[in-house]
Amino acid sequence: MASASTPTYNSNNLENNSSKNASRESLRMEPLADVPQLPGEERITDKDIIYICPFNGAVKGKVSITNYRLFFKSFEVDPAMTLDVPLGVISRIEKMGGASSRGENSYGLDITCKDMRNLRFALKQEGHSRRDIFELLFRYAFPLSHSLQLFAFLSQEKFSENGWNVYNTIQEYRRQGLPNNKWRITFVNEQYELCDTYPTVLMVPFKATDEDLRKVSAFRSRNRIPVVSWIHPVNQAVIMRCSQPLVGMSGKRNKDDERYLDTIREANGQTAKLTIYDARPNVNAVANKATGGGYEGEDAYQNAELVFLDIHNIHVMRESLKKLKDIVYPQVEETHWLSSLESTHWLEHIKLVLAGAIQVADKLSSGNSVVVHCSDGWDRTAQLTSLAMLMLDSYYRTIKGFEVLIEKEWISFGHRFAVRVGHGDVNHTNSERSPLFVQFIDCVWQMMRQFPAAFEFNELFLITILDHLYSCLFGTFLYNSEQERVKAELHTKTVSLWSYINSQPEEFTNPFYVNYENHVLYPVASLRHLELWVDYYVRWNPRMRPQMPVHQNLKELLVIRSELQKKVDELHREASTRSLSSSSDRGSSPSHSATPVHTTV
Repeated sequence: MASASTPTYNSNNLENNSSKNASRESLRMEPLADVPQLPGEERITDKDIIYICPFNGAVKGKVSITNYRLFFKSFEVDPAMTLDVPLGVISRIEKMGGASSRGENSYGLDITCKDMRNLRFALKQEGHSRRDIFELLFRYAFPLSHSLQLFAFLSQEKFSENGWNVYNTIQEYRRQGLPNNKWRITFVNEQYELCDTYPTVLMVPFKATDEDLRKVSAFRSRNRIPVVSWIHPVNQAVIMRCSQPLVGMSGKRNKDDERYLDTIREANGQTAKLTIYDARPNVNAVANKATGGGYEGEDAYQNAELVFLDIHNIHVMRESLKKLKDIVYPQVEETHWLSSLESTHWLEHIKLVLAGAIQVADKLSSGNSVVVHCSDGWDRTAQLTSLAMLMLDSYYRTIKGFEVLIEKEWISFGHRFAVRVGHGDVNHTNSERSPLFVQFIDCVWQMMRQFPAAFEFNELFLITILDHLYSCLFGTFLYNSEQERVKAELHTKTVSLWSYINSQPEEFTNPFYVNYENHVLYPVASLRHLELWVDYYVRWNPRMRPQMPVHQNLKELLVIRSELQKKVDELHREASTRSLSSSSDRGSSPSHSATPVHTTV
C-alpha cells in the first residue's frame, strides 16, 4: 500500500545496506536517490546546502525540492539526518543575509512553517547561489499565488478505501432518528441560494416553511439560520447552530426570527426556555452591534435565556499560538517554563472552549434544546457543537464517527479552512488566519487524556489529521465551503484523507478502547487538569521525543490483544463443544440452564 507523507524530522539513517557503501562524493554529485516520491510527484531541483539545525548546529547535505515537498539529507552525519517537509506546511520564505554578509553561514534562506518549527539553510555567497532555489521554492510552496494547482489535484495515489463515502448527510440524520414529526429535511438551499456557506441539506423545525426560512436568513449574519446539528436520542432536545442576529446599533427586531426560535423551543416539550449560547465575550458581542451584528436581547426573545461563554476571537487565538511557538521552538524555555506557558494563555483558551462545550452537553442531557452561535457561526460555533456532540454521542468517538463529525460540523457547515490555514497563499500576514481547528483537535486530545479508553482512535490519528490540514496532499480540508468544493469537483479530482486513514486503521486504533455506549463524557475543564500537548507542539525537539514512538507500542499492544482475543474465542468454542457433548450424554435428564459468559479482551 502506498503511504502518504507526513512532515518528519528524522535523525535515523534512511539508507539501505547497498546505499551505505556509496561514496559521499557520489551523493554530492547525484540527485538524492532515496527521496520518497508519491505518484504524481515530480522533482524540481536539487542543491548542496547547509542546514542550520537548532539542536546539532550546521549540517552539510543536499536538499531536493519537488512539487510536493522539501527533502533534506545530510552528507557526513551518521546516521543520516533527514528533513521531509510538505511545501503546504510553509508559511513564509525569507532571504537571510546579503552578498556582503559577514560571518559563517549568514547567507541563505529562513523558512517559517505552520506546524511550530522554523528551518534555516545556508548557501555559498558567490554567484547568487540562492536565487534559483528561492524562486522555485517560493513558486511551489505558494502555488495559488502563482496560478498553479495545489498538489492534491496532481496526486495520483490510490487507496483501497474511498474516504469521500464516509459522510452522507441523509444517512447521518437517519442514524440520529431524523426526520420525525418535529423536524424535517429541507432542500431550500439546494442551489446555495439561501446561504452560500451552508450545505444543501438542512434539518429544520417541521412547522417552519421554506418561506419562513428565507425571512429568517435575512436577519442572520451571512444568512446562516439556526439548523439542527444533533438530537438527543432519549429526551429529543436538539443542538441548533447559526450566526449572530443582525440587531445593529439601533436594536432592530425581526418577528420572523423571534417566532422561529420559539418554534425550535416548542418542538421539544421539555424546554421551557430556549438557551442561547453565544461563544463570544459579552463586550465583543456588544461591539459587534457597531458593524450590524449583535445578540438576542431579552425584550425580543422572551422565551429564551442568553449565556455568553467568553471565548475570544480568531485574532487572540492566533497571537496565543505564536507566543506558544516562541517558548517551545527551537529551544524549550526551561528556566521559567510554567510562567512562560501561562503567559501564552493557550491552555486558558482551551479551558474556555471545553467549559463552553460542557455547558452545552449538560443542558442537552437535562432535556433542554440549545442554540449555539458566535459571530458568523463557522469558527467557535463549530468548536462548541462538535465537542458537545463528542461528549454526548459515543459514535463520534469511533474512527469513522469522528471523520463524520469533522465532515459534518466543520467541512460541510463552512469553516473557512482555506482562509484560516492559507493553503497555497503567499500572504502570511493575512489577519484571517487562525488555528481554530488546531485548537479543536487539542481539546479532543485533552478529552482522550482524561478518558483513555473511551476513544477508538489514538494520538497518531489526531496528529495525522493536523499534519494533512496543512500538507495539501488530500482534498479534505481545501476550500471554504461545500459550494466551493462542488465547483472545484473536489471529490473526483482529489483523494480524501479518510481514504489514507481507513486503508490502514490498525495504525490509528487505540488498543485500550472500550465502547462506552450511551455514556456522556464530562472532562474536567480546569487548568489543573489540562496539559500542553507536548507530542504535537514540541515534537520537533529530538530531546523531547521518546526513544520508541508511542504509536509503535500501541501497535504491538493491538497485536497482543488480537492474539488473546483469538485464544478467548477458542476457549469459548471448546467450552461450547464440551457442553453439547455433556448434554447428549445425559440424554433425557433435566437440563440445567446457565447464563452465557461473554468475554472480550
